[in-house]
Amino acid sequence: MTELRRDLGLAAALAIVIGTVIGSGIFRVPQAMVNSVGSAPLVFAVWVVGGALSLAGALTYAELASAMPGAGGEYVYLTEAYGPLYGFIYSWTQMWVAKSGSIATLATAFFEYTAHFVPEFEKVWFALGPLQIKYGQVFAMGMILTLGLVNYFGVKIGGAVQIAVTVIKVGLIAFVIIAGLLYSRGAPVSTPIPAPPITTGFVAALVAALWAYDGWNNVGMVASEIKNPRKNLPLALIGGTVAVIAIYILANWAYFRVLSPAEVGAHKLVAAEMMARAQGPFGASVVSVAAMISIFAALNGSILTGSRVPFAAARDGLFFRSMARVHPAFRTPGISILVMSGWSSLLVLSGKYEDLYSYVIFSSWLLYALATASVFVLRRKRPDLPREYRTIGYPVVPLLFLAGAALLEITTLINQPRESLAGILLILLGLPFYFFWRRRNNRPAAI
Repeated sequence: MTELRRDLGLAAALAIVIGTVIGSGIFRVPQAMVNSVGSAPLVFAVWVVGGALSLAGALTYAELASAMPGAGGEYVYLTEAYGPLYGFIYSWTQMWVAKSGSIATLATAFFEYTAHFVPEFEKVWFALGPLQIKYGQVFAMGMILTLGLVNYFGVKIGGAVQIAVTVIKVGLIAFVIIAGLLYSRGAPVSTPIPAPPITTGFVAALVAALWAYDGWNNVGMVASEIKNPRKNLPLALIGGTVAVIAIYILANWAYFRVLSPAEVGAHKLVAAEMMARAQGPFGASVVSVAAMISIFAALNGSILTGSRVPFAAARDGLFFRSMARVHPAFRTPGISILVMSGWSSLLVLSGKYEDLYSYVIFSSWLLYALATASVFVLRRKRPDLPREYRTIGYPVVPLLFLAGAALLEITTLINQPRESLAGILLILLGLPFYFFWRRRNNRPAAI
């Protein structure tokens, strides 16, 4: 059987963590956060707390990834800890909604920023009744398929692209940060703005921050293609997450160095407003380019990592057999990459990806929590696993992440009860396929 090749070094692993986490959130989330808490100091407190929770998750996942460096990330941890049904549910969710919806969202955000330079992207190319397809959507589909092909021809190529665009992205963000910190026309008046009660406001802002930090776990999905995974995976997970925390805090320092809390709260594209103030129209254009490259890196990283999840399930007989194939020359899960890219492109065309993605917020984080909790299960169930790295601060650190996940779950359930229940229903629709694939492969339908 042809196997995947370990062609990704530490630099590529770090680029996957940093490049996948930092998308468009760094440019847009501060508005929602300051409107929720009302002042700059509280915004920084939210970033610190959200970063601490994310780092707690990374510290925990580092043990799981280094002990079980197989393709699929959470699919491997859930299957090993709880059984194949839980791994299948995760792969089903990632393939049809969560990861594919994220890819569609990123590609659409890319064309929306590109429209700053190419206004024609906002024009309708084709209309049939309520269905309207913009030129930008066609461009977004083409970009997804192109990156799918790039990753099809070798993980080394996909990894090199990830390193390159992540380096450029971090460089441009550094330019934005420096421009803000060197701004010398006087500090803005930091008068607090009206905000909800501190408890509910802080929680709302924390939820936004956790979404901005989301994606650090993706590197585990390509664990079977990381060189020296028992060493490099913990380094990438922990080092990459720490780097993202530092970048986010520095970026927000720059924003509030130039803009008042009220101005941050009044502008959706806070980074563009800050750069326009500090550097004029040129600065706003730099932010648009930085956002495009940032999103591009997240998009490539999502295709590179997300395609390994259905591949891993297919290898265990829990998905279409063709998706378990490894290309004999390129040593990539080629069919899985193409199917993931093709489905994500269709979601862009449908315009319904945001609705689908909102349906799995609740269920996806439930699976993340179960994956984190598996560190407790596996220490009892599989004490024989080679654990060169053990979670620092165990058991407090995993419990800290679980507390954050519980907070996000409760908030989502309260604020989006219909979408949360619909997401659970969407996942349950996969159960007949689970039992079908178990029977077809003459395996007992373990639950």
